[in-house]
Amino acid sequence: MVPEFVNGLRVTDAATMEIAEMVLNRVNKGLVQKVEALGVHAVGLSGKDGGMLKVTKKLSGGQDIGFVGEIESVDTKIITDLLEKDFLPIICPIGVDEEYNTYNINADDAACAIAKAVKAEKLAFLTDTEGLYRNFEDKDSLIRQITVEDAQALIDSGELTGGMLPKLQNCVDALNAGVNRVHILDGRILHSLLLEIFTNEGIGSAIIK
Repeated sequence: MVPEFVNGLRVTDAATMEIAEMVLNRVNKGLVQKVEALGVHAVGLSGKDGGMLKVTKKLSGGQDIGFVGEIESVDTKIITDLLEKDFLPIICPIGVDEEYNTYNINADDAACAIAKAVKAEKLAFLTDTEGLYRNFEDKDSLIRQITVEDAQALIDSGELTGGMLPKLQNCVDALNAGVNRVHILDGRILHSLLLEIFTNEGIGSAIIK
């Protein structure tokens, strides 16, 4: 199957949705296995569980992109119950609409919505790039730190393209909703999260209030 994208978002038809759900659930349980091996108790969940992620159909620039969900609400009960009992929830970005149709959710959208709902202190996106570039072709244009106002101005400027545009918009939305700091990091680097948070210079991009 050839993937199709509209404005950086993947189009999800019925056949793709079925495959995506199988793959995402398999990846989810693989992550649970790895986290358990590190000595942390983890529970793999789908956004369907307990009606956690309720969605409506997401449009991209007015265009229908299939079974892609826009999160309308996040029920945090399962998340908070697990955290209170020292279990780490690992959440698969799949939700349902009012008629219980299954929708794929952009993982960044899901992370942002959950972070806002649980009033997270920090939100970190692990990607396959070094961070946020003003110009992706120019590796010297990596932005180490940017305020939410400057990030919104960068979005409005039209300079950003592809998948980084909706990712940065999610960062801005999270900050405006009460998250204090958002990080965009290269997940390919060992201990990237620790290096970003606990070193003076960091290794990725931080968006702050």
